[in-house]
Amino acid sequence: MESQMIRPGHLTAHQTARLLGVSLAGVRQFVRRGQLSRSGGTERQPWYAVDEVRALDARRRARAAA
Repeated sequence: MESQMIRPGHLTAHQTARLLGVSLAGVRQFVRRGQLSRSGGTERQPWYAVDEVRALDARRRARAAA
């Protein structure tokens, strides 16, 4: 659900999944592996810092290009 007010500089789990090109389960796996951390929201509706999501995306793209 994306209707809650979210702090500037943060993304919902759905937005994060779209940006990374993965499913919500993929986002949860990044969190479990320590590659991404929640930075707000609730347990059921977490938020992720935009800068951290972009950094993860850049690392994934660099690895894929290598």
